[in-house]
Amino acid sequence: MAMPAAARMAGEPGQAGLAAASRRLRPGPAGSQAQGQTQGRVLPRLFLFSDRLRLPDPRAAAARLPPGAAVVARGLAPAVLAGLAALARRRRLVLLVAGDGRAALRLGRGLRAGLHVPDRHGTAGLAPFLLARRARPGGLLLTVAAHGRAGLARARRLGADAVILSPVFPTASHPGAPALGLLAWAALARRAGRPVVALGGVTGANAGRLPRWAAGFAAIGALAGAPRRLWQTSHSVSGMSR
Repeated sequence: MAMPAAARMAGEPGQAGLAAASRRLRPGPAGSQAQGQTQGRVLPRLFLFSDRLRLPDPRAAAARLPPGAAVVARGLAPAVLAGLAALARRRRLVLLVAGDGRAALRLGRGLRAGLHVPDRHGTAGLAPFLLARRARPGGLLLTVAAHGRAGLARARRLGADAVILSPVFPTASHPGAPALGLLAWAALARRAGRPVVALGGVTGANAGRLPRWAAGFAAIGALAGAPRRLWQTSHSVSGMSR
């Protein structure tokens, strides 16, 4: 008898299991409300986040990601960020710069790029980024972090392509901090009005527990050692969010 898909994912190593779970996503209820707002843009299904303590230099991990995956650069040293941009061009990755709209515009020449707006920190250069984004329909991506309703409201005001909603599970980045849990995460995601990506303790072992209509998975540790065979990791927001 064939093993159920969820059981297979739980038994696979973290990176391969997370990639397998992402291939089974069928964005629907939350993402369908974003139809027309993200027309023509492509949203990755896997997002590798850098981290000042856990992953201050994501270049080695990013080099193992497949084309179409995204790297969210948070607080990187200038030399590391420049090297990551060069790597993203070669590997055809999406580079999202956190909290700095001007840097996102500067580094976005010659590669798919965009801005990630943190939930609890300010974003420099947001206005010029939004103006440039309006002039380049289908180009620059905009993601917004959210931990609750206020973050979802900010994403709607800014016209974000996607919300990174966290933490769905307990996470090593914030030990001891309460997680949303599956039910609260799904309830918030349904209110988003745009595609929602799950962040916070997401691994290959638990990704299958999230709704299949989730837009994607974001992680630090679970993707930091990701092998090259992560298969297809992107989808059209306009085509897959109906």
